[in-house]
Parts: sequence; structure tokens; C-alpha cells
Amino acid sequence: MSRRKKKQESGGGGEWLTTYADLMTLLLTFFVLLYSFSTIDAIKFKEISWSLAKALGGKTGVINNGGNLGPVPINQNPGDGIKNKSELESSETTKLFNSISKEIEQNNLQTKITIKEDVRGVIIELQEKILFDPGKAVLKEESIQTLSKIADILKKYTNEIIVEGHTDNVPINTGYYKSNWELSADRAVKVTRFLVESKGIDPKKIQSVGCGEFRPIASNDTPEGRKKNRRVNILILTKDKGSK
Repeated sequence: MSRRKKKQESGGGGEWLTTYADLMTLLLTFFVLLYSFSTIDAIKFKEISWSLAKALGGKTGVINNGGNLGPVPINQNPGDGIKNKSELESSETTKLFNSISKEIEQNNLQTKITIKEDVRGVIIELQEKILFDPGKAVLKEESIQTLSKIADILKKYTNEIIVEGHTDNVPINTGYYKSNWELSADRAVKVTRFLVESKGIDPKKIQSVGCGEFRPIASNDTPEGRKKNRRVNILILTKDKGSK
């Protein structure tokens, strides 16, 4: 009896192998599920990245394997794009600049005003001494002829116009104006009113802005720099149908 019992005890070891195999199967299934979840997330991430890039105009990329930035195909002609649009706007501004420059030379205004190209359009710049006495916003009598010639030039274009008043950073010390904001705004308004009321510029296409001391074109640390900053800009905005 004892020998038969020993033989039965020594032969019974298969149960733990079955349990071990089940455990390994479960672990393998678990890791397979984890891998499948991560793959789905990566695919979803790529799809989201693709959709975002497409919504932004196709100028960005999507994340590829390894974290590299890959190109996104875009549905547009090779000649289209922001670069060409910028070139078109730049050529429009240059065309307007050249046209107004000729008008200024024909009216012998080049010694009294400065003309510049700007990202917004073309600027006709008039220094303070041409238009106003220091700290005041009453147009000088001798400035009327210059502004009249400028108005005749502006009438030839359909562009919108912004008149900007600028000052240096020296605090205003007159009782009438509390700050350079008021002085610059009043000067811009006085020029605008002259162009509209005396020269017939369409009031619907012109506006006045007081910039105070906050858009200098030179250092305010020197008298020469402060002199350059005291100015009135007549900005002719660029748009597709704005030139002659």
C-alpha cells in the first residue's frame, strides 16, 4: 500500500504546468492588447496631425516614425501660395510708390517731404517744422500750399488714407494738451480736416490717428532724433484696386 501511494504522489505534477501555461497565455494576451492600443493611438495621432495640417493650408508636416517631420501633400498649383501673394502685394506697393514719387517730383515737393514704402502701403512724411510750431496744432500759413499739392496727388488714387500724428518723448508742458497723445491726435485731425474740408478728399476714405511718442523712427536721446520723430505721416494704404 505504501509503495503504491508513493508512486501516485510522485506522478502527480501536471496541474501546475496547466496553471503556468494559462498565466503565460494571459500575459501574452495582455501585452498584445497593450501593443494594439498603442498602435491605434499612433494612427489616431497621425490622422489628427494630418487633419490639422490640412486645415492650416498644408504648409506644415505630420509626425512620422522616429519623430521626423515629413511633408504633407497640398492640393494647389505650384504657382499658388503665401509667398506669391506677398510678392504681389509688394509689387503693388512698389507700383504705387513709383507713381506717387513721380507726382512729387513734378510738383517740386521732394525737398519738403519724404516718401517711403511701408508694409501697409506708401507713406508721405512731413516734418513738424513744415506744418506746425512746436507744441501747437495750428497749421502754418506756408504749409497750405504744400498740403494742397499733396491733396491734388491723393485725389488721383482711390486708396484709403490714414493721417498719423507723431511726437518725440519730451512731455508736453502747455496747459492745453495734457500729453503727447492729445497733441499728436489734434495735429492729425487738423491735417485731415484741411484735406477734406478745403481740398475735397472723400471723408469716407480717410481717418486720423494720434500715435504720440510711441512709434519713433529715430532715437529720442538726441535733438536730431527728436526732430525726426516730430512728424505727420499720410499713409496711402495698398490694395488690389488702389493704384491708378
